[in-house]
Parts: sequence; C-alpha cells; structure tokens
Amino acid sequence: MNNGYLNFDEYIRQGEPQKRERAEAWRVAIGLQAVDGLKTSEYLQEAARRNIDGEISIDEVRELVKQYYITKTAHDEDDADREEADKVSSNIAKLLQTNAFTCSVAGLVGIHRAIFDGVFKHAGRFRDYDISKKEWVLEGDSVLYGRWQDLRMAIEYDLAQERQFDYTVLTKKQMVEHLANFISGLWQIHPFAEGNTRTIAIFTIKYLRSQGFRVNNELFELNSWYFRNALVRANYRNLEKGINYEPEYLNRFFANLLLGEKWDLRNRYLHIHPTEEWKVQPNLATPEQVPEQVPEQAPDKLHTSNGLIVDLVKIIGVETVSITQMMSLLGLRHRPNFLEYHLNPAIAEGYVCLLYPDKPRHPRQKYQLTMKGMALYNELNIGE
Repeated sequence: MNNGYLNFDEYIRQGEPQKRERAEAWRVAIGLQAVDGLKTSEYLQEAARRNIDGEISIDEVRELVKQYYITKTAHDEDDADREEADKVSSNIAKLLQTNAFTCSVAGLVGIHRAIFDGVFKHAGRFRDYDISKKEWVLEGDSVLYGRWQDLRMAIEYDLAQERQFDYTVLTKKQMVEHLANFISGLWQIHPFAEGNTRTIAIFTIKYLRSQGFRVNNELFELNSWYFRNALVRANYRNLEKGINYEPEYLNRFFANLLLGEKWDLRNRYLHIHPTEEWKVQPNLATPEQVPEQVPEQAPDKLHTSNGLIVDLVKIIGVETVSITQMMSLLGLRHRPNFLEYHLNPAIAEGYVCLLYPDKPRHPRQKYQLTMKGMALYNELNIGE
C-alpha cells in the first residue's frame, strides 16, 4: 500500500496516458519515502492528485508545498519529517516526469541535487567523511562503505565499466544479475551524506528507461524497504560470523522488476539470522510453494507479440545501422510504411534507440538495439 489515501491504481486503470504517467511518477516518489521512515502529508497527497488530474503543474505543486510549510502556524513534532517527505516526493515526481538522463558522475550528482533541492544544504555534494550505519537485517552491524577520499574515482570507474559492458552474449537471467550487481556496487559507494538509496532508486529507474525497459513503479512503491535491505545484504560480509555477500535477494527484486517473476519480497527473509518460518523465500508463481492455487503466468517483459519488431531486432543485431540499411535488409522500399510499422513501434516499445538521441535529425543518425532489444535478440538466437 502507498502511505496515504491517494489511489494510484484508479488513475492507472483509466488508461489516459498523461494521467497514468503522472500517477506512476507520484507512486514511486511517495513510496520511496518509506526507505527513511518518512510519510507524506495529506496536503501533499491532495496537491499530487491535482497534478495527476492536470489542474496544476508539477512546479506549482512544489511551490505550494514550499509555501505551505513557510506559512504553517500550527506545528506538530513530526513536521520536519513531513516537510522532507513532501518536498522530496514532489522533486522526485518532477524528475520522473522528464526523460533527461546521463549515465555519468555529473548525472548521478544531478539526480541527488534535484531530489533534495530545498531540503538539504549539501544536495548534490559528495560527503567529506566516512560513514557507517547500523542495520536491522545485520543485527546492528554495518556495511563497509566507500572511503570519502575515493568517491568520485569509484563512481567514475563503475559507470565506465557499465558503459563498456557487452550485453550481446547474456541470457535474460544473466542480464538481470549483471544489472543488479551494477546497481549494488554503485549503492555501496554511498557518495552522499544522506539520501543515497532514494538517489540510487531514481538513477536505476531512469537508467533502465534509457535502456528500453518500462519499469514497474509499483515495485519501488511497495517494496522500497526490501530494495534497500537487499542492497545491504548484497554488500555485507562477516567471515567471523560465517556470512558472505548475498546478492540473490537483490537479483530477485530485479527479476520481479524486469521479468515479471513473483518472488515474495518481504524483509524478514533478508535477516542474517531469520527464524525458521522466514528461511526460504518463496516464488509465488511456483505451484508447490503456493498450494491449491493456479500460478499466474509471469508476463515476459522482454518479448513482444509484434512480429515486425521481432524482424527488425533480428536484422539489427549487434550492429549500428541506418534507415536505408534496415530497409534493404528487410527487403522494403516504402519508407513511410517502414517508419510507421517497424521502426517507430520498436522505438516506442524500447527495443531500438537512436545513436544520437538528443539530435533526431543528425546527418549521420543511425539506430541500435537497447539493452532490452539486445536481450530479446539473444533469446531469439538461443531459440534458433
């Protein structure tokens, strides 16, 4: 459940694209506040509803929230937490309603700055001291985070490795595991004094979108604590206690997110010493783990029923090609039909992207598969 009365599902079911997109942005924006034990106010929820309905812009929401706390006369003991949750939620909602994204140090710093603008004085700045955090799932122990002197270098290294990584030979499962490992390593650096998990969550969503995935915001809304604790377990080792790094919990979060799997994402499975009841994390789509129920067929988010997109993915493969080359390989001559029935749907569904996305009319524009498109291409090759 979300931490207020706003019914996101109602808007998402209505099917109006703009309302659905705004509702999905608010869903994750508000849900992520649970990572730091925060809840939004009813005032913010009402302002969010008005934004989703198109009555006011996201910038008007942000200004209303700002003025609300400036002029508020009756104060409660949790006002500071509510104010942070309201401002951060509206900032995240704005970020998620834009497509701009750069997989770089500046891009990550920019996300932190945008999220915590007007909340933290150190928004968009790296910490200048070492940190540790007592974790419930670790019985009070802490993950070893990156040294403050090495933060920029560590981030630059991780992002450079990801940009150069070759996805062309991975299965779906391997792709999910690699993505989980990339995000885990980035989170472990913990570059900011506060707000690291919320920043990494938004970075993850925007990165996956840039790679063609339609990310399920509901998963971040409902399972933000699981996401954080799975990151903790993936980065914690204590050989004296016989505890090693455990990435499988995070892999399962990403499997639900990208492959539509049905792992039961509850925090008690993540504790280093779970009770007998919580030792085995079930996959709720597995019949023997859900007795007397017919398992749902998990929607395959990498595949498409559009055969024209499949044909296009096959001929692009690992290459970077022009429209002329694609049409020649498909044996087509009518450019408008090719754009309407092949290329534009493939781009819209996240399988193909432009080589120069910021300059659609670039004279040397070409096209290539996204990570999602590459995953489909690999599956098609394996099937053959």
